[in-house]
Amino acid sequence: MVKQERAARTRASVLRAGAEVIAARGYEGATIAEILEHAGVTKGAMYFHFPSKQALAQAVIEEQTNVRVEQGGVSRLQDAVDFSHKVGVALRDDPLFQAGTRIAVETGFGQDPMVPYQDWSELFRGVFSEAQHAGELLPTIDPGETAELFVASYLGTQLFSQASTNRADISGWVARLWQHLLPGMAAPGVLARIDPHGRAVSASVEAV
Repeated sequence: MVKQERAARTRASVLRAGAEVIAARGYEGATIAEILEHAGVTKGAMYFHFPSKQALAQAVIEEQTNVRVEQGGVSRLQDAVDFSHKVGVALRDDPLFQAGTRIAVETGFGQDPMVPYQDWSELFRGVFSEAQHAGELLPTIDPGETAELFVASYLGTQLFSQASTNRADISGWVARLWQHLLPGMAAPGVLARIDPHGRAVSASVEAV
């Protein structure tokens, strides 16, 4: 049991160190030596959990997308809005999410892409499907297509915010995105109940 706990701590330490270095240096710029120094572990300890930098990066991606959209009680559409704001705050403050984005952008056009967009699309497709079943969406809305459109728009929004203010204004950009999308999504009577600025936004994103 003690060995298992130690191994789990070592893995978490390497994962966090890898995320912090990649968030600062980029996927290509991050080196194994710097990650090891940052984590304070030996090369053998790292390779026991992650046999390569690519394996470590993939674990960062999986950790980032292994999340859920909590039910807040108002509506699933509002839950989606709230969750997107929480992710925005995490992208601003949490190296794990910052690293995941850098990995996706830097490898997305290469030979071995590590792109989590399909995972995010599936996550929002599920929430939009639940919203549709609850009568919150217009009957013409396709949850899958809408999820892909939202994820693509969200990607561009957060990258624009990163380029302009290092994501200091990410919450405002996410709110504006929803202000433009919601009128074409929400059923009559639902739109007025949805707050595009999100409710009780924090950096905490619930893991599955």
